[in-house]
Amino acid sequence: MKRSSIPVATGLYVNYLLFGMFNIMLASHMSFLTEHLHTDQAGISLLVSAMGFGRLFTLYISGVLSDRYGRKPFIVAAGLLMAVFLVGIPLSPTFEMAMVLAVLAGVANSFLDSGTYPALIEAFPQSSGSATVLVRGFISIGAAFLPLMIIFFMNHDIFYGFSFFIPALIFALNAIYLFRMKFPDMRVQPAKEQRSGTTVSSAEQTGKLKANDASKPRFWQEGVCLILLGFTGPTLLYIVQLWLPTFGQQFIGMTESESLRLLVYYNMGSLVSVFVLVIVLGKWVKPVHIILIYPCISLLAFGTLLLFKSGAAAIICASVIGFSISGVLQLTLTVMSEFFSQRKGQITGFIYTATSLSYTLIPVFTGFLLKHSQISSVFMLAIIVNVLGIVLAVFVNFRYSAVFPAKRELSPQIVLDTK
Repeated sequence: MKRSSIPVATGLYVNYLLFGMFNIMLASHMSFLTEHLHTDQAGISLLVSAMGFGRLFTLYISGVLSDRYGRKPFIVAAGLLMAVFLVGIPLSPTFEMAMVLAVLAGVANSFLDSGTYPALIEAFPQSSGSATVLVRGFISIGAAFLPLMIIFFMNHDIFYGFSFFIPALIFALNAIYLFRMKFPDMRVQPAKEQRSGTTVSSAEQTGKLKANDASKPRFWQEGVCLILLGFTGPTLLYIVQLWLPTFGQQFIGMTESESLRLLVYYNMGSLVSVFVLVIVLGKWVKPVHIILIYPCISLLAFGTLLLFKSGAAAIICASVIGFSISGVLQLTLTVMSEFFSQRKGQITGFIYTATSLSYTLIPVFTGFLLKHSQISSVFMLAIIVNVLGIVLAVFVNFRYSAVFPAKRELSPQIVLDTK
């Protein structure tokens, strides 16, 4: 780890701690925003969908421009745009204005991702996996802290907008801080591994391994399944982040403050998962196994959540769900890069396109379900999507054992991301 990069990395991690708050801001203020914007819960889910729309249509171009013009302009712009969104939403006079701000927030999200992950890899080329896995941890910390802040403001009759304004101020100050920082050289090369006195890249070793395999990777089989997993994983994440407090109130009968605490338990489970993955991956299990094991655990938790209408069961299930859906998307990317090591950029684009489609479509669809049915139907949808994810992961594991029959000596680089 290069000490000269620590000041920059600190600012990048602060951004993602704030992003953890930003990511659940609308869902956590559902009752306040429906009254302020004169809409219903379906309308708030439409705002979330607009954020996904803004991200979907700028993710690719922001990545290309980040490679050309550098990481700093996009990371700084992301912080400022998020500050504008957070200040603007509680002050927005109309729902239409809030929609425009939501699209800008989606653009900010794509800017943040396209600048930060390459910057971290360039800052710490010898430990890029560890550097990026911490992003997920900071997101979980921020997302766990926001409900506690909201509950404090509610109990003291403080205007709900302050839970928007405080992160906005820190985003803006952090953008100024990062603007003054020197970012790492974009031309840095990834670390190579030493093997018997010779330097061999991971891609070269993977290529040699695959050349000896009887079965070759097939994009239209495991490739498509992994892309679909790029849709199912974020779908579960968004259903929980958007609708878990509503589920607690309407299905279990919790108060608003009690239901917001479910998000705290969910994010604490997610945070624990990050550290567990750092320990076990490459030592005892492979990423391809986790993308099957975790959905099986989350399926049991979703089923229990619907079967037992109690606060204690909801707390336990929220924690387990947070643990078991954290990092699945990023491990899907890792497995995809193992199968198609020469097309990492292209296949990453495919998976993130599926992810962005989920972020755009699922809030609208679940809002429609809630408008014409009950909150339990939204979580039944989660169970259906979860089962689909298990089926896809079973097939991917089958293909993995065919393509890579020998025990691999190298553990793949783990790059955990957010959303």
